[in-house]
Amino acid sequence: MKRTSEMPNYNVDYFLRLEHAVWRALCEGDMDADRAVLADDFLGVYPSGRADKSAHVAQLRDGPTMSTFSLADAEIVILGEGVVLLTYRAEFVRRSPASRREAESMFVSSVWRKEGESWRNVFSQDTMNVREDPK
Repeated sequence: MKRTSEMPNYNVDYFLRLEHAVWRALCEGDMDADRAVLADDFLGVYPSGRADKSAHVAQLRDGPTMSTFSLADAEIVILGEGVVLLTYRAEFVRRSPASRREAESMFVSSVWRKEGESWRNVFSQDTMNVREDPK
C-alpha cells in the first residue's frame, strides 16, 4: 500500500471530483449519472445493509435522495496500479420525507478502479459519525 506522497500522479482532488459526481446524482435523482460512475461489480456497505450497482441506482427511481452535501478531509491511498482508496467526511441532508431534515455526518471509504480510460467506483462503505464534534 502506498501513500499519496509516494505517487504524485494520483491527485486527491481528481478522485474527490469523481465522488462529487456520485453525490450530485443522488441530489438530482439522476439514475444515468449514477450508473455511469459505478463499476458493474460495485458493492456498497451501509448501515442498512449491502447494495450492488442495480440497488444503488434503483434508490433514485422515485427521485433525489439527498438535498445537499459537502465533502471534506479527503485522503487517498494507492492500493495498486489503477486502484485507489478515497476516504472523506460527508455532511449531508437527506431528501426523504421520513428523514429528520437535519444535517448528518458520516465517514466514507470509496474504492475507485481504472477501467479502460475511465475510473469507476467499485466499493463504498459509509460509517455514521457519532462524535459530538462532527469534524
